[in-house]
Amino acid sequence: MGRDFRQMEWGSELEELVRSLAAAARIEDLHPDGDVTSHALIPPDAEGAARLVLRQEAVTAGLEAVPTWLAAYPGTLRWRPAGRDGEKLPAGAILGELSGPVVSLLQAERTLLNFLAHLFGVATMTARFVAAAAGTSARIYDTRKTTPGWRLLEKYAVRCGGGCNHRLNLSDAVLIKDNHIAWLAESLGLSSAAAAREAVARVKARYAHHRSAEANPQVRSLPVIEVEVDTLEQLEAVLSERPDIVLLDNMTPQQLVQAVRFRNAAAPEVELEASGGVRLETVRVIAETGIDRISVGALTQGVPAVDIGLDWG
Repeated sequence: MGRDFRQMEWGSELEELVRSLAAAARIEDLHPDGDVTSHALIPPDAEGAARLVLRQEAVTAGLEAVPTWLAAYPGTLRWRPAGRDGEKLPAGAILGELSGPVVSLLQAERTLLNFLAHLFGVATMTARFVAAAAGTSARIYDTRKTTPGWRLLEKYAVRCGGGCNHRLNLSDAVLIKDNHIAWLAESLGLSSAAAAREAVARVKARYAHHRSAEANPQVRSLPVIEVEVDTLEQLEAVLSERPDIVLLDNMTPQQLVQAVRFRNAAAPEVELEASGGVRLETVRVIAETGIDRISVGALTQGVPAVDIGLDWG
């Protein structure tokens, strides 16, 4: 495995994001007049407890965030976990117990379930793709096709499902896309293959001074450099410049096999990533071509929510 992108782990960065999301969700749900039903039916000093229960088999993600989410609501809400992130659990599994003021519990219920149901969905979908590629050399990666404002959490959920994180944002790594290459080709009068090679050369020249990062801590280390190609001709051209990763966009399994042969002969240290329209039904065939990475937008885009319930008593 060569150089890679930063991988998400639970920590203060995610806690701060959860805090802001929970505050926005509370305002959205209680504005302008609060929970009129609960206030009409339940005494403000009533205390109670309820369990979070999984209604279907799923992989967990976001349980670490529950205390932070509950802190957005009034009163002292307590969380006693019965599971941890990254576990594959059966339907009926108890995820943990919530306790505290009943009105606050009822106010937090729906937003908390929505939050967890989405992250569980991402982790569960990721685990399915990882299982489908098991036994091959290919690792499953996410993409930037994420819900605005939720990216880091969705990428954390991908990690909980056994997948890997692609770049977190536009400053996290260099990824020379097809439109960068198209602009260079048009502006310089080059073929697409020549433009792809020129793009990698320009980026490496631009960041050459970063190689002195160890001697000068004030200088950023050399970023991961990846280039997207959609033809074997482009691949052969860029391999001479030795990027860290070449993304093979929308290539057939036959083309991917040929790409692996080219890479092995010309630049075996360069990793190859397949991308574009990858589905659960096709990921195994793609993984068996010998590529190193498969990036899958479906891990975070249009993922079904997992059914989680709050049961009293």
